[in-house]
Amino acid sequence: MEDRPDLREQDHVLIIEDDERLANLTRDYLEANGFRVTVEGDGARGVQRILDIQPDLVILDLMLPGEDGLSICRRVRNDYLGPILMLTARTDDLDQVLGLEMGADDYVPKPVQPRVLLARMRALLRRRDSSDSNSSDESRLMFSDLEIDNATREAWLKGSRIDLTSAEFDLLWLLASHAGRVLTREEIFSQLRGIRYDGQDRSIDVRVSRIRPKIGDDPHHPHRIKTVRSKGYLFVKDN
Repeated sequence: MEDRPDLREQDHVLIIEDDERLANLTRDYLEANGFRVTVEGDGARGVQRILDIQPDLVILDLMLPGEDGLSICRRVRNDYLGPILMLTARTDDLDQVLGLEMGADDYVPKPVQPRVLLARMRALLRRRDSSDSNSSDESRLMFSDLEIDNATREAWLKGSRIDLTSAEFDLLWLLASHAGRVLTREEIFSQLRGIRYDGQDRSIDVRVSRIRPKIGDDPHHPHRIKTVRSKGYLFVKDN
């Protein structure tokens, strides 16, 4: 059994996975590590189960009968604010990029390594708990027409609320709270995903490309979030 840091009283995890053996093994492992777990094997019921239960975290398989994980993720994202961790059967970047574009917060490739899964889950839940503990006085940033509030996990552009996924907000806040300093991909991966950057993962690049137009940045000639070649990203301060 692993130790149990950073968990509130029995975080509730919903596993949507049609492989019964894998789902049961994962459930047993997570329960042994202090989680309360519900399993759903039918993708057709996935959306309703997420919205009804409102779990602390969802583990969502990509390939499901009834409705696939990408569709489920897209449909619940506006009404479910918790983290979604996608299980991808293939190592192809396409699955991972599509999952992130649909609003997934992270992904773990199959075959699932329990310790890796647990580490990714804890990283997602730590980010949730960190934002819950912030007071509004300490966690509001303003840049010209852009306002970002880490206490409410919301952002506004010219007074209009920006539609951001949980993962997009986390990245935007990380970059904005370090405005004026280049953050390397290694630093970003360590902060947001609790893992080392392998030099190939495109998840951060995908999120940046989705954030830019939402905050009024020109995707082709960005002025707010700049790519620093061979290093990472720079959130530009106001003059």
